[in-house]
Amino acid sequence: MTDTEAVPGTDAGDGDDGLTGHGGEHAVAAFRAHGIDTMFTLSGGHVFPVYDGAVKAAEPLRILDVRHEQSAVFAAEATAKLTRRPGLAVLTAGPGVTNGVSAVTTAHMNGSPLLVFGGRAPAFRWGSGALQELDHPPLLAPVTKRAATVHETERIAADVSDALTLAATPHRGPVFLDVPMDVLFDRGSAPAPVPARIAPVAPDPDAIDAAAALLAGARHPVLVLGHDVWMGGAEDAARRAAETTGIPVVANGMGRGILPRGHELLASRARAAALGRADVVVVVGAPLDFRLGYGVFGGRDGTPPARVVHMTDGPGQSAPGGGAPAVSVRADLALALDALVEAWARKAAPRAYRDWSAEVQGAARTAYQSDRALLDAGGDSIHPVRVYGELLRVLDDDAVVIGDGGDFVSYAGKYVEPARPGGWLDPGPYGCLGTGLGYAIGARLARPAAQIVLLLGDGAAGFSLMDVDTLVRHRLPVVMIVGNNGIWGLEKHPMRSLYGYDVAADLAPGTRYDEVVRALGGAGETVASPDGIAPALARAFASDVPYLVNVLTDPEAVYPRSTNGV
Repeated sequence: MTDTEAVPGTDAGDGDDGLTGHGGEHAVAAFRAHGIDTMFTLSGGHVFPVYDGAVKAAEPLRILDVRHEQSAVFAAEATAKLTRRPGLAVLTAGPGVTNGVSAVTTAHMNGSPLLVFGGRAPAFRWGSGALQELDHPPLLAPVTKRAATVHETERIAADVSDALTLAATPHRGPVFLDVPMDVLFDRGSAPAPVPARIAPVAPDPDAIDAAAALLAGARHPVLVLGHDVWMGGAEDAARRAAETTGIPVVANGMGRGILPRGHELLASRARAAALGRADVVVVVGAPLDFRLGYGVFGGRDGTPPARVVHMTDGPGQSAPGGGAPAVSVRADLALALDALVEAWARKAAPRAYRDWSAEVQGAARTAYQSDRALLDAGGDSIHPVRVYGELLRVLDDDAVVIGDGGDFVSYAGKYVEPARPGGWLDPGPYGCLGTGLGYAIGARLARPAAQIVLLLGDGAAGFSLMDVDTLVRHRLPVVMIVGNNGIWGLEKHPMRSLYGYDVAADLAPGTRYDEVVRALGGAGETVASPDGIAPALARAFASDVPYLVNVLTDPEAVYPRSTNGV
């Protein structure tokens, strides 16, 4: 059984509702039927009919062209993450598609719904060595929910519509379709696409009862809220669950902001203490991967291992390393959370966890107080945390903060807590550098009135900074902050600790990434002292153009990392 049921609509293929035209027009009609208003792309002849269909549609589809195909897919994924509807990337054949594979894999690991629509060498020439001839679906199949070729013009609209429904069906993820060039240019008639309705699936009452019994008997429970809580629209149910039960909350990925910064139950700054002493951990909407200790909690200070309740919206969300959860619930997460609280209320005493919550809150307050020294640090060099001390003073509650980097962004994950859900974007468990500019492009379109802040390590900046040109051409203002320590910090320091030396871990010190942005039509400046950070940020936010603040940070500042993913 799937976790949602796709309920087909009624084909509106007769009379005026039918489609007549080339394959690109059929594809655009399906995009529009699913509420898509922007395609992210890099121009290629194999997909010209899609552009033609977008320009000539009754409601033209916005075409936003980038400088590298990975940025097109990352922009589509950011759109999906922030709007909670499928994003769209249109890639030309061969290298156009393969350039997007790492970004597709990132979306796959994140459970982000999107369609990658690819061009393909002509069917009538297949096997003859046509330009950019490559059979894409076998490459994309392991990192998508479906990867297929559409062989008939009359099937394009229906197959695109099915693909978008599949992408949006939990557990969400990317779908890939390609269409041979001759099929896409051909003309044909077909029924107009009618999107299927995705019906939520209720949780198994027995599983809910078992989870509630574990929770009611716990003394030190913790609630972990992950990416899929936000993607599934369950953030209100999650906040109700936390506040009704009084259980401390650790936020993960886009679960950040569901309890806003400063909330008394938010335990992210006391994460190690909370999860280390927990006896029951309810993980909602997140896989049990390396970010959550492979699902192994408890055991700190002689405490026994914790029992785990794992609530997911679809199959394949458990990581194999930590053993089976005590209870698994697979359902619509809002329905599951509400059902869990209702069942818990019949079993547990009111305010059962008051002492435990107070203990965790005390640990979080101690951590916040200890943060001040680094957030306000002075001196001759700039500790990365000082950047966030200044940024936190000027961030609006509806800001979207994007992280693309190693150590510099790890500090952001620790110290920058969103005030609202949907305010944090990072690459997720795949850890792919280069997401930044694509995410920023998508975020600016999805949140036109909000501050968009892109945090880049200097290593990560090298992957996608050329797409500042895209921000400039399409008039998309974004504030970029580069933590420039002149090294690959995530590699240099661990390698030193392992071997006593390091190789392949140095970049040119003091590189003027701001000058790159100015050359591409934006603006920026370099900051070399702590006192210069606040004025530079003020100028960046006031500029209304793509603006890069290049902060020269201390290369000896080492993020206190407990795992490198091994």
